[in-house]
Amino acid sequence: MKKLMISLLFLSFTAIYAQDEINELTFKDTQNSEVFEKISNNTRILKYTSADGSIFKLGDTLVIGTPSGTITNTTAAGAGNTFGIGKAKSRSKSNFQTIIMGRPAGVASIMSAMAGEAPQNADASMQGEIVIIAEMKVAHKGSKKKPLELIILLGEPNGRAFGMNKYMSVVDYEKSVLAGEIRSINAPLNRDEAIAKLKESKDLMDLGILDAAAYEKIKAELTPIILNKG
Repeated sequence: MKKLMISLLFLSFTAIYAQDEINELTFKDTQNSEVFEKISNNTRILKYTSADGSIFKLGDTLVIGTPSGTITNTTAAGAGNTFGIGKAKSRSKSNFQTIIMGRPAGVASIMSAMAGEAPQNADASMQGEIVIIAEMKVAHKGSKKKPLELIILLGEPNGRAFGMNKYMSVVDYEKSVLAGEIRSINAPLNRDEAIAKLKESKDLMDLGILDAAAYEKIKAELTPIILNKG
């Protein structure tokens, strides 16, 4: 009987992760081989808990951060003094390394790839944009025995387009967070942010804007984060 129960539990667990849609997934799940090996590429996720503890679902809001990369374009600028050699001008501009324009695997992307063109990375003009989560999917970082990465399709809050593109895509959410290119509005404070907030609260108390009781309450909330005991 015990063996039968274990078998039924195993089959139920396998069935859950064999679906095309998962109600809830965590970052720990994406790194756990007992879980991610049972999940197929392009499985839709309805709710996700990230490595920093942020919890979000479809329709929630994210903010585009700061581009972490640069792209350099070099163009000819006429002939030089030496025969056969022309002058060239190079111009560098910031761009996002983990955010691309459009869908990550749409028809246009496939056609561009066949033509030898890389997907268009979002440029610095997208910095600070408020976006909504239109879709979340996971894909293996290689074979099915590799961990999963979360891919997020981003929409414009009012249903408008980002220039020529209806959507943008975060190709690896956790990597994007580490690069500072995307952030969740409800993300927990990190240590540096907690220290800054505590200092600000102390200044407000010294100015008489914040009373001592309120400051002590804030201090009690932030101390575990600052001491890495959260």
